[in-house]
Amino acid sequence: MLMEKITNSSRLGGIVGYGAYIPIERIKVSEIAAHHHQNPDYIVSNLGIEEKSSPGKDEDTATIAVQAAQHAMQRTSLSPHDIGAIYVGSESHPYAVKPTATIVGQALGATDLYMAADLEFACKAGTAALQICCGLVSSNMIHYGLAIGADTAQGAPGDVLEYSASAAGAAFIVGNNPDELIATIDTTISISSNTPDFWRRPMQPYPEHTFRFTGEPAYFKHIIHAAKHIMEQAKLKQTDFDYVVFHQPNGKFPLIAAKKLGFSKEQIIPGLVVTQVGNSYSASSMISLAAVLDQAQPNQKILVVSYGSGSGSDAFVITTTPLLTKKQTLAPTTDFYIKRKKYVSYASVLLQMASS
Repeated sequence: MLMEKITNSSRLGGIVGYGAYIPIERIKVSEIAAHHHQNPDYIVSNLGIEEKSSPGKDEDTATIAVQAAQHAMQRTSLSPHDIGAIYVGSESHPYAVKPTATIVGQALGATDLYMAADLEFACKAGTAALQICCGLVSSNMIHYGLAIGADTAQGAPGDVLEYSASAAGAAFIVGNNPDELIATIDTTISISSNTPDFWRRPMQPYPEHTFRFTGEPAYFKHIIHAAKHIMEQAKLKQTDFDYVVFHQPNGKFPLIAAKKLGFSKEQIIPGLVVTQVGNSYSASSMISLAAVLDQAQPNQKILVVSYGSGSGSDAFVITTTPLLTKKQTLAPTTDFYIKRKKYVSYASVLLQMASS
């Protein structure tokens, strides 16, 4: 049985600034397939992914989070001293004991008067950070909170995850001053259940998963239930949304979920970045939302539903404001980073993994 945590408030604040970052290095799925003597056409068709990002030797979750956060700050008039909380969601924090969030705060030049924590809930830790910042802002505990989803995801050599697991980061600054909001967060809910479709034990280098079990009982059940519930709660229907963003473990699942829910391809394609970037885990739905904000117009509605194995979904109804179009070009767009790429060999990726 799914246990539901429901948050509903008209005072959740909204997004003041946002930023995304994707490493420049890319590896084609066909390159990985050739190494394992697999049919590349079959794998590309089955996953719906052509290529994926790969972190450079000087990139980890902390550096990616910092770059995304800097871009988010560029789209605001804020000082780093204004940030009252920093939360970083990831499956690949560089330290087992040592927060990534404080590294980000130091790099940004924040004061020491801010809350900080690292979060982990598989691929939805970034959206969990966003919810926490909404709660802190709406309760007036802080004026601005920074929520980040970032990962340098990995899959075991030969595993299906090796073809999709990638690296990226996205950051969102949450505030409650109506004159600063580029988008309001109208409502949010979370769906949680003990569905063990994906896990990694301590000291294990790669996660394990239950193959087909990750589909219907896990991803689809939670995404669809969360989407239906938040639309019912917000009294909105499918045609009320201009854009739809779902977590993207591959290029097929989001499209299938959209069809099951009655959304069109036109609503989901603008944010479907997984085909060119891969599954960036905690950053997945976050960079997809950033990609949508890069092109959205004022007074448009966005439905966002993340998914994290283990399992749960966070859902948001977001409405853009007239200020958005003035902020879009103040930092590099998600599409800029998608197009900025350098292909690397499978051998170089293995070498990087061995040295990290």
